[in-house]
Amino acid sequence: MLSVTKEFLKNNFNISDKVLELSEKALGDIECVFNRIDKIREYNQIKVLKAMQSERLSDTHFTNSTGYGYGDIGRDALEAIYARVFNAEDALVRPNVISGTHAITLALTGNLRPGDTLMYITGAPYDTLLQVIGVEGENLGSLKEFNIDYKEIALKNNKIDVEKVVEELKKDPSIKMVGLQRSTGYDYRPSITIDEIKEATKAVKEAREDVIVFVDNCYGEFVDVLEPTDVGVDLIAGSLIKNIGGGIAPTGGYIVGKREYVTQASYRLTSPGIGKEAGATLGVIRHMIQGLFHAPHVTAEALKTAIFCSRMMELSGYDVCPGSFDKRSDIILAIKFGNEKDLVNFCKGIQKGSPVDSFVECEPWEMPGYTSKVIMAAGAFNQGSSIELSADGPIREPYIAYMQGGLTFDHGKTGVMIGLSNVLNNK
Repeated sequence: MLSVTKEFLKNNFNISDKVLELSEKALGDIECVFNRIDKIREYNQIKVLKAMQSERLSDTHFTNSTGYGYGDIGRDALEAIYARVFNAEDALVRPNVISGTHAITLALTGNLRPGDTLMYITGAPYDTLLQVIGVEGENLGSLKEFNIDYKEIALKNNKIDVEKVVEELKKDPSIKMVGLQRSTGYDYRPSITIDEIKEATKAVKEAREDVIVFVDNCYGEFVDVLEPTDVGVDLIAGSLIKNIGGGIAPTGGYIVGKREYVTQASYRLTSPGIGKEAGATLGVIRHMIQGLFHAPHVTAEALKTAIFCSRMMELSGYDVCPGSFDKRSDIILAIKFGNEKDLVNFCKGIQKGSPVDSFVECEPWEMPGYTSKVIMAAGAFNQGSSIELSADGPIREPYIAYMQGGLTFDHGKTGVMIGLSNVLNNK
């Protein structure tokens, strides 16, 4: 780091010499990990480039449809490109899919029917899905209210309990869909790797070929050279304000997989019989396509930010998951603070290091869809974008912050140093 940079950080962001020294050591320690990320990034960038070339992408595809949106060639090209990138039959990629939770809900409600059972095999899903399934809440239109049952199989030593999964599939013929969550949500454990997804999918299909294997792919796109659809998964879903939107897509979500399952999901987005044939894009197609093009690079920057933060916190004596040298399957880093004060101060520090709303003091609040108060630091160009540097955590023991994102590593590194400094300076 240049001396002029160090002085600027000390004078303008109240970063101590200790934190600057930790930064230099951390960067030296993780150089080999960064080299591995760069190789994955290069492959994924070339994969996206080839998909766009194969669909003969042109500026005529940057359309601005209104009304019903019939014949929107940009929308159709975008979805064909997504299908190629994910090595799948079809894709649904729309600006009116408002979040990852919305995309997952469409995948579930579109493909499950009364009398069916959904079985999650990675433990309990993310908090915002509990009301969708019907574990919590009443009279919300949950799966449970439409007589769709739910089961979950806990992880065994942080791995999918494949033997138990097969046992349940053979015992219960009502199981129509097996769900996996690739990232950890608000758990403190490693995320589910592509190899684990492959093994579980193979076991499910050998036990029951008719069962749909679905993966919540949020935070996992372009972290590896393979995606779940490359290893036999039938259907995946995610958000465009996470990895796949590259920080450019202003909104949107996607569902990718086998054509029959994507079609069924599209009937829930629009209406039965219309499906993918309609839906105005209102001028955002260029941003969605350009975001996809940038996504491999931006995801690599976010990964480097997470790994740098992991090493910085390890050197500072905190427990983190995953560790700085562990294999990753998503961009999220969990930091165990053990007390509310440090958790809140770290998140406030991340907010101070943001390009947008850096002057705002984030506070814990009762956020819709969550069971505990949550603090969220997110000074993002796109509201709620978690491919941009952000940190959040439920205000409950053991007081874990979940950090993700970083459009550029230089900003991510600075934000992490400010976050750690805000903890140490308020001890």
